[in-house]
Amino acid sequence: MRRAVDPVLADLRETLLRMGSRAEAILDKAVQAVLDRNSQLARQVEPDDLEIDRLDVAIDAAVLRALALQAPVAADLRKVVAVKMIATDLERVGDLARNIAKSALRLSLHPEVPVPLVLARLARSAQRMLHGALDAYANDDAEAARGVLAQEEDVDRQQDEVVRSGLQEIIGHPELASQGVDLIFVAKNLERVGDHATNIAEDVILVTEARNVKHAGKLGA
Repeated sequence: MRRAVDPVLADLRETLLRMGSRAEAILDKAVQAVLDRNSQLARQVEPDDLEIDRLDVAIDAAVLRALALQAPVAADLRKVVAVKMIATDLERVGDLARNIAKSALRLSLHPEVPVPLVLARLARSAQRMLHGALDAYANDDAEAARGVLAQEEDVDRQQDEVVRSGLQEIIGHPELASQGVDLIFVAKNLERVGDHATNIAEDVILVTEARNVKHAGKLGA
C-alpha cells in the first residue's frame, strides 16, 4: 500500500540525486580547468554553482514541508534528515569547486609548469570518493559506503604529499611561488571534497542500518 509520505520521499531523493550529479559535474569541470590551464572552462564553474545553490534552497524548503506535514518517524525521518545533511555537503562541494576554479584562473595567467602527478591522482581519488558516495546513496548500499570511507586516508596522504612537494618547489624555485601556492590550495580543496564524500557515505550507513558511524575511530565505536 502506497503511503502519503512515499511520494514526498521520492521527490526529495530525486532532487538530491540531481544535485549530486551537478556537484560531480562542477567538480570535474574545475579539476579539468586546472589540469588543462583552461580559463574558459574555469569561468563556467561559478554560474554552474548557482544551480547547486538553487537546488540546496529547494531541498531546504521541501525538507521543512515534509517534517511539518508528514511528521515522519523512524526510518522515514532518517531519510528526510539525511537528504538535508547530504545536500549541505553537496553545496559545499560546489563551493570547493569554485575555489579550485579560481586557482585555475590564476594559474592560467602564468607560464605553464607541469602539474604534479600526485595532484592529478588526488583529483581522481576525490572524484572517485564523491561518485562512490552518491552511488551508495542511490543504491542504499552500506557496503559501498564503507568502501568510500576506506579511501579517506589515501586522499589525506596524497594531499600531504602535494603540500610537501609544493613547498619544496617554492623553496627551490621562488619565481614559481604563486603557482606552487595555488596548487597547494587545489590539493587542500580536493581533500575537503573527500571529507564531504566521507560525510555522505556515513549518512548512507545511518539511513540503511540506523547506525551512526561518525567519529567512530575517535570514539572507539
